Amino acid sequence: MRQELNLRGNAALLARANPLSKLAAVVLITVVLALSIDWVSASVALFFELLLFPLAGLTLALLWQRGWPLILAAAVGGWSTSILAPDSGRTLIDAGIWTMSEGSLETGVGFLLRGLAIALPAILLVSCTDPTDLADALAQKARLPHRFVLGTLAAMRLVGLMAEEWQTIGMARRARGVGSRGSVLQRVKATLGQSFGLLVQAIRRASRLAVTMEARGFGGGPRTWARESAYSLLDAWVLAGGLVMAGVAVTAAVSAGTWNMVWAGN
Repeated sequence: MRQELNLRGNAALLARANPLSKLAAVVLITVVLALSIDWVSASVALFFELLLFPLAGLTLALLWQRGWPLILAAAVGGWSTSILAPDSGRTLIDAGIWTMSEGSLETGVGFLLRGLAIALPAILLVSCTDPTDLADALAQKARLPHRFVLGTLAAMRLVGLMAEEWQTIGMARRARGVGSRGSVLQRVKATLGQSFGLLVQAIRRASRLAVTMEARGFGGGPRTWARESAYSLLDAWVLAGGLVMAGVAVTAAVSAGTWNMVWAGN
């Protein structure tokens, strides 16, 4: 509820755009980035995405707070790729069991930047989009089945609740002395136990939500809408921005000679 109120009162420019236009722009950028593993197109897209953060009312601190798992996953993936990719060019590091060359490092950096460039638009979309507005747009404009729309809405609502539930379970376990001290192995076991507790709680919440929605008649008969989902000139600018970002990223990579289709190999 707090998240919904914050989004409804958000004066950020991107928060006022139709969710479907923002979703379409994100898909355009993601498709382009998924086609190549070069670092130039990912760098260009990442540069434009960072410029968009003020338009969504976000800061770098909020970026880290909301997207640190994705950022760490991209960093780990980039490092793993740099030491596992085929060697080419001058050898930079030779640790015996693994080596890193100029070519493998370039591939790893490209993987890292591409992971970040794909993750940031998703963070932008979630941060400046109200779940109810997205559900209204999916049902009214995209004409998707009501069961899919309601399931999407419920999932987006539960994401925030699960984050709060994780903190609550962690504080409760630490109050009992579980997971707050011990060896690394003990801490890992405690984290797995906390994850299992979160999974159980998520299943319980989903079951209660499904029963409640069924009891209140969701999905039964024709629906009416309290708010109309509409497009505006801002949505045209959002779509144009997505096209420009994707086009500039591809053009820069082709001009630099680094464009490398994923199925073509290095």
